[in-house]
Amino acid sequence: MPRYIIISRLTDEGAKTLKKNPGRIKEVNSELKDMGINVLDQYAVLGNFDFLNIVEADNETTITKALVELLSRGSVKTMTYKAIPVSEFVESLK
Repeated sequence: MPRYIIISRLTDEGAKTLKKNPGRIKEVNSELKDMGINVLDQYAVLGNFDFLNIVEADNETTITKALVELLSRGSVKTMTYKAIPVSEFVESLK
């Protein structure tokens, strides 16, 4: 199943929500699962972004629809990248 890396930054509203309800992160993960996204790893990070997530989804349409839903709430901004395993990448160079 294709993997994607999602880096995200909370908006001011998102930070307020997270402070009031830290469990919201797990709630969103559950919502993503219902939308066909499996969260494999999740990290809080320091720097220009707040979170880094590694997820699986059947295809780009599934990940796009889920992210549009999350972005429409106004609590987070994201950047998403398709992750290609190095073994597949090397094989594609042959």
